[in-house]
Amino acid sequence: MEFNHKPVLYDEVLESLNIKKDGVYVDGTMGGAGHSSGICEALSKEAVYIGIDRDPAAIEAGSDRLREYVCEKHFVNDNYYNIEEILSNLNIGGADGILLDLGVSSHQLDTPERGFSYMHDAELDMRMNPNDRVTAKQIVNQYSESELYRIIKDYGEEKWAKRIAKFICDRRREGEISSTYELVDIIKAAIPSSMRRDGPHPAKRTFQAIRIEVNRELELLENAVESCINVLNKGGRLAIITFHSLEDRIVKEVFARRLNPCTCPKEFPVCVCGKVADFKKITGKPVMAGSIELEENPRARSAKLRVGEKI
Repeated sequence: MEFNHKPVLYDEVLESLNIKKDGVYVDGTMGGAGHSSGICEALSKEAVYIGIDRDPAAIEAGSDRLREYVCEKHFVNDNYYNIEEILSNLNIGGADGILLDLGVSSHQLDTPERGFSYMHDAELDMRMNPNDRVTAKQIVNQYSESELYRIIKDYGEEKWAKRIAKFICDRRREGEISSTYELVDIIKAAIPSSMRRDGPHPAKRTFQAIRIEVNRELELLENAVESCINVLNKGGRLAIITFHSLEDRIVKEVFARRLNPCTCPKEFPVCVCGKVADFKKITGKPVMAGSIELEENPRARSAKLRVGEKI
């Protein structure tokens, strides 16, 4: 299957990055290179583009799709959490723009054998990097009931987390839970039918939670955002697209901390710690998709774009 990904907030992202034609730009979640195509199109042969993705399929497809552009290009099969090390290894001192489009890609959702989607029957997997060790099947079958409850409640914000965790543990006593549809059936059984009539698919939140745990998506996000700000050149911009409140909350908190780094007690009349902001907000409220984009791409519904600039 071709690695396609319809980029959300495409025009808004390109505008927010304030691209300089000879700058250094990083797409930390290259995916199908949808946003990256627009970035590279705006760059001259003196510019540098770095595409990072933990999925080898994205690296292969993205490098092929961006071949025609004249800028210097580097493709790195790694996690954007390691951005400082990645730039250091490339002997690049800083970036003029960084994009993070968080969460799962359309390709990963739409490729049944990757096991991300509750809409396809497949082996439970959910690894963004197929070479990673932990799979969704291991989590579903090996985590304790209390551990399952924790991740479904915290990462899925699922009100029926306790029942779902119990039903999973009860069911696996009969044998291994190996497929996405098996897990969907367990979730449906755990949630009362009257609560399943409206709203999103009943398995959506649990699948999100397990995917986040498999890929450690939130575990290192805070440090990753800090690292991205650290490697920005003066005037460089960081644009981050989030798709659920847990991601957005972390991004918002890191931005706020960099905007006001003072650690002095509130009762102090003046600052004595000497810490000054090195970052400013470009967006106040997060930018969200308009009605036209939502018609064309319903997956943009929950997307929020936050942008800041190094000062």
